[in-house]
Amino acid sequence: MSTSLLVVDGVSKNFGDVDALSDVSIQLNRGEIVGLVGGNGAGKTTLLRLLCGVYRPSEGTVRFVDDGENRPVDEVRGRLGVVPESTGLYSRLTAWENIRYHTRIHGRDDEKSWARTVRFARALDIENELNRPTRGFSRGMRQKIALIRAIAHGPDLLLLDEPTAGLDVTSARKVRDLVRQLGNDGGTVIYSTHMLSEAQRICDRIIILHNGTVRADGSPGELLEKTSMNDLEDAYIALTGDVARSEPLDVESPISGFLARLFSRPNRVSKGVEEE
Repeated sequence: MSTSLLVVDGVSKNFGDVDALSDVSIQLNRGEIVGLVGGNGAGKTTLLRLLCGVYRPSEGTVRFVDDGENRPVDEVRGRLGVVPESTGLYSRLTAWENIRYHTRIHGRDDEKSWARTVRFARALDIENELNRPTRGFSRGMRQKIALIRAIAHGPDLLLLDEPTAGLDVTSARKVRDLVRQLGNDGGTVIYSTHMLSEAQRICDRIIILHNGTVRADGSPGELLEKTSMNDLEDAYIALTGDVARSEPLDVESPISGFLARLFSRPNRVSKGVEEE
C-alpha cells in the first residue's frame, strides 16, 4: 500500500496577470520515481519551487506528510534534496567542500557524509575529482557534483530539474542508473524533464504538465490506455494538442539564487568565496 509523502491540493501560482500554474492537484507517494514532463513554459520549474517551499502558492496548499501529520514544506527543507537547472557551486571550493557545506547545514556528521559521497561518486565515476576545486569543471561534472550534494544528507524526497542536461550519453546513463537505484532503495524522486523517452526509461509514473495544468498522471501504460494510443509520444501529443506557451513564465526570481534561498544564510558564506 502506497504511503503519501507530499500532497499538492488545488495549487495555482500567479505572477501578476500571468497564471503559471492553474489548479494543480497531485499526490506523491514514498518509494516512487515520478516523471514531471512538459515543454518550456509548461510550469515544471515553478511546480518544483512550490514543492520545496521556495515559492508559496497563490491558491491551494502543498503539504509534507510526516508520520501521518501534515506540515508545510518550508518547515521540512532538511528532508529534501534539490538539483536545480543551475548548480550554484562555489568555484573556489573543492567538490567535497561544496558537498560538506550543505551536509553540515543539514546537521550531518562529516564522516557519514563522506562515506555516502564516496559511494555516490564511485557510481558516477568521479571519485578522483572530489578534492579538486570546481572552477573549470565541465557542465557535466558540475551537474554530477550537484546531484551528490543533493543526496549526501539522505533526503526523503529528491527533486531533479533536468538532471542530465549537458551530459554525454555515458554520464547521462550513470545518472539515470543512480536515480533508479535510489528508487529501488525506497527513495522518492521527482524527475523533471522535457524528454518523454528519458522519463519512460526510469519513472514508475509520469505527470504531463502543459501550459500550467496537469494533463495526465499515471503509468506509461495508463497514459496509453487513456489516449487509445500505442506509442507514448503519440499519447503526449494527443494530451497537449493546444498551442504551448512560447516562453517560460517562472519570473519571480532568478534560478541563480535558488540554492542560496533554500539552504544558505548570508553570514555562512565566507568572504571572497564565489558562487556560480
